[in-house]
Amino acid sequence: MAFSNAPTELINCHKRTIEVDEEQKQNQFLQWARLILPWLTPGELANVSLTCRTLSQISKSITLSRSLDASRSVENFPIPFHNAADKTPYAYFIYTPSQIIPPPCPAQFPPRQFWASTNAAADAESNSSLSRLGFDSVSLVCESDESESGCDCEECFEVGLGDGVFGCPCFSGLEDVGIVSECGPSCGCGSECGNRLTQRGISVRLKIVRSVNKGWGLYADQFIKQGQFICELLTTKEARRRQQIYDGLASSPRNSSALLVIREHLPSGKACLRMNIDATRIGNIARFINHSCDGGNLSTTLVRSSGSILPRLCFFASKDIKEGEELAFSYGEIRARPRGLPCYCGSTSCFGILPSENT
Repeated sequence: MAFSNAPTELINCHKRTIEVDEEQKQNQFLQWARLILPWLTPGELANVSLTCRTLSQISKSITLSRSLDASRSVENFPIPFHNAADKTPYAYFIYTPSQIIPPPCPAQFPPRQFWASTNAAADAESNSSLSRLGFDSVSLVCESDESESGCDCEECFEVGLGDGVFGCPCFSGLEDVGIVSECGPSCGCGSECGNRLTQRGISVRLKIVRSVNKGWGLYADQFIKQGQFICELLTTKEARRRQQIYDGLASSPRNSSALLVIREHLPSGKACLRMNIDATRIGNIARFINHSCDGGNLSTTLVRSSGSILPRLCFFASKDIKEGEELAFSYGEIRARPRGLPCYCGSTSCFGILPSENT
């Protein structure tokens, strides 16, 4: 009897083996999908979602997580996208929380970044790849090729304390020429130092909202007091060549650049340092701050950290900002192209076109 049932048992065993193999293959497929899909652009993600129900569900999950936080969980608060104007769930770009200098060869420029989870630990690991993909930081070095050290203070003070004790040397007194000095990476003080106000990330709640005319814009998601630090606009090179490309694409509503030219007049008064800030493809949430012809509600300040060659352009609230109010500043006064892009700032002093410059 037992012998006569053997073929049936073998068949059932074979079916169970096939089911186990299929389950293992399915799990492997899901692991592969969750590893690969977060690196895809929105267009690629949309194409993949059409192939099967499983990939469609994973793609929708990735799209939702991206819309919930533009910063990939590297900032102190999530910065969500809100869009009631059309069906675009989020703006795709490479996020970096710190100032970067791209490599000289454009081919080495990283075109992708992992963006899926709102889990801080997972994103911290994935976003650390940004520093491994060819970006370099810049600091001052002495003649022996060693990094120029900052202060040795345990606590930093701006003024002399008497009894032969002087304030932190990182306070260089450049405020008169519009530059604020802060402690740098080589200083002895820690991250809680009072002279590192702009180095602790974004400390106010913000959101990115899309409108019909202006596209994406940055808005306050809480009350912000006058003088509070908002964020910084991150610096890169090569803007002249890029601006020629952006000018050619300006007529298309799907293409908008985020390129800004900053000139720092050095203390001697005999020289000017020009910085080309381009956050079109790589940057942080400051890339969404729109122009206002009346100056807006933000002020810009150049902040130089001890030991750094390039200063950072930081935004502070120039007045009290209400929750739900758009953040804006003036891009400049020069309008080199009379037929430039239209301005939709809505202020009473609107010029009708955005500022522009011959780069």
